[in-house]
Amino acid sequence: MMKKILAVGVFFVFIVMFSSICTYAQDAIIGTWITVADKGADKGKNTSHVEIFEKNGLYYGKIVKLLLEPADELCTKCKGDLKNTPVVGMVILKGLKKTGKIDKSLGMEYDSGTIMDPKDGETYRSKAWVKGDVLTMRGFVGISLLGRSANWMRLNKQ
Repeated sequence: MMKKILAVGVFFVFIVMFSSICTYAQDAIIGTWITVADKGADKGKNTSHVEIFEKNGLYYGKIVKLLLEPADELCTKCKGDLKNTPVVGMVILKGLKKTGKIDKSLGMEYDSGTIMDPKDGETYRSKAWVKGDVLTMRGFVGISLLGRSANWMRLNKQ
């Protein structure tokens, strides 16, 4: 009888630990990230906070705060309906999918999305990887080799 109770207890602990690991891995990209300029005069400076959220199995990111620009900045170089709309609140990352692949140095992979750069108004294909509190975002034209990467840091609210 004691062995059965012990076995059930061990099984229960295993299930709880396994489900916690799966939930963390599934939601690794969800959260608020600090973007860092990867070129220009502001290279290396924190530029904004982007909140990444899941909707229908895909991941999206919207700008929730600007750190260098005025909070009411408009996207003057955006096209179509986004032209001259506020940058804060703008969904710039769309349709990323978790691939299930893990890169040893970059982490969990997400692919098949797009990212829009409000600075130039252009939209690029995107991939991302998450490892711990670092998100590596890659925007590119055509193939991934024709692009650039930037590291975003997780905003840990205390």
